[in-house]
Amino acid sequence: MMGYDVTIGIPVYKSADFVRRSLESALAQTYPSIEILVVDDAGGDGSLEIIQQIRCTHPRGNDIHLICHQENQGVSASRNQIIDHAKGCFLYFMDSDDVIAEKTIELLMSQVRSYDAEMVFGSYEKVELSGHKKLYQYPDVHFTHKDELAAFAYRKYAGIQASACNYLIKIDILRENHLRFIETDYWEDMVFTFDLVTYISRAVMLSDITYSYICRPHSLSHYQYRETISKHEVWQNVRAVDYLKRTSTRLVDKVYFPNRCCNIVMTDFYIACNILKRRKAIAPYVEDWEIKSLMKHPASFRQVCKFRQSHAKNTILFVLSKLPVFWCVRVIWCVGKLKKLI
Repeated sequence: MMGYDVTIGIPVYKSADFVRRSLESALAQTYPSIEILVVDDAGGDGSLEIIQQIRCTHPRGNDIHLICHQENQGVSASRNQIIDHAKGCFLYFMDSDDVIAEKTIELLMSQVRSYDAEMVFGSYEKVELSGHKKLYQYPDVHFTHKDELAAFAYRKYAGIQASACNYLIKIDILRENHLRFIETDYWEDMVFTFDLVTYISRAVMLSDITYSYICRPHSLSHYQYRETISKHEVWQNVRAVDYLKRTSTRLVDKVYFPNRCCNIVMTDFYIACNILKRRKAIAPYVEDWEIKSLMKHPASFRQVCKFRQSHAKNTILFVLSKLPVFWCVRVIWCVGKLKKLI
């Protein structure tokens, strides 16, 4: 039985330096009916003690509900537990090192009521380790029919945020469609959001900055800062994209299917370029045939021939995937160089 309008779900792992600021920003929300559901993933760094202290002393401490893991299970398991145990009608994820504006939930919920929205996105800023900030703003737009949001999301690469944070989602949609985070340490949120939009009929995007995302060097997108990169880490990214290729099979009749295919294979292309750029730092060594294997297209040749959207790009990507190993990798390298990705 739902007891709140909104659940803010916060997975916590080794966030002692940030979690107080993050949790206090959630507690400072102007919207009244909020559960804050925290999952402590056994980081053992003092984060749990900070959460317990805030829970006991803050005026809204009774709205903080805590799940504690005895051993580390990973962020996907933590987020899935939040989906299972949330008492809110809507769910809003945030990371334990990020902060939200005090009117975030009030603003997003106002759009839920105005448009009967199932999903509402806020815009966000990224704060680099140097302190530099970059804004990522959506247009102010609302979608009122099935497939409109997905079509918008896939119309160009990175049309929506890769993170699972900073949007409200009606929790019944997650539960009724058995939407879960896949078991991986990397890009689980990108996969979740990329598939989630295909289930949405009514959504709103806002240009208001509601979230501050603190960039930390824990993902492939930041591996240029590291001297050694685990091949296992890289391949978790690859497996995440492979999951999206498999889930694409249910969407072959959708108008946005060609653009979705293009997005997915272009993601693999960027991974391949990054591998080639830092190949000497990746251990064990990534072979040419493994790089070629990334480029498998989720559509058949017959399907690609019938595409009306992104026809040329999909055709090129499909042909690239069929080239011999040597030529496939050399073409990726040359194009990556031309686009300054390598």
